[in-house]
Amino acid sequence: MHRDTTGILGTPCPVPRSQPLHCSPVPLTPSRFLLQHSSWTGPRCWPRRFQSKHNLPRHVFGSGTQLTVLGQPKATPSVTLFPPSSEELEANKATLVCLMSDFYPGILTVIWKADGTPITQGMEMTAPSKQSNKYVASSYLSLTPEQWRSRNSFSCQVTHDGSTVEKTVALAECS
Repeated sequence: MHRDTTGILGTPCPVPRSQPLHCSPVPLTPSRFLLQHSSWTGPRCWPRRFQSKHNLPRHVFGSGTQLTVLGQPKATPSVTLFPPSSEELEANKATLVCLMSDFYPGILTVIWKADGTPITQGMEMTAPSKQSNKYVASSYLSLTPEQWRSRNSFSCQVTHDGSTVEKTVALAECS
């Protein structure tokens, strides 16, 4: 038996009744939903209006609703924060690197903070890339050496699947 799952997404999609789809909101992000199928052995139908970015298992449609199709168990990222090197500071630069590795699915957000206050400039992030069935990504915060020395601490706050990990580096620890 099949049922039609037409609706705002567009194209009818036959889905076996014996293997239901599960759709649940991701905490802290009310416009995101995870759609999981118990086996995905049958046909898969993708609505006409899906838009995929960065070749990730993520699809955005409608007014920004995000759909993630899980093909394996979720994994929380391992987060490491690197301060600027002394060589870089001598070259009149200061870049902090936040490395996120071994996470699945490949969707996360990063917020940089200086002394606990969110930073709105100088950030850059790579698109997550798949390595050994999990993802890795990095975020960079570019500062001047003066900006680096004028604060007590910098933090990289990573949110993945509703869980948040924050790593902090204190200037006093980097002498």
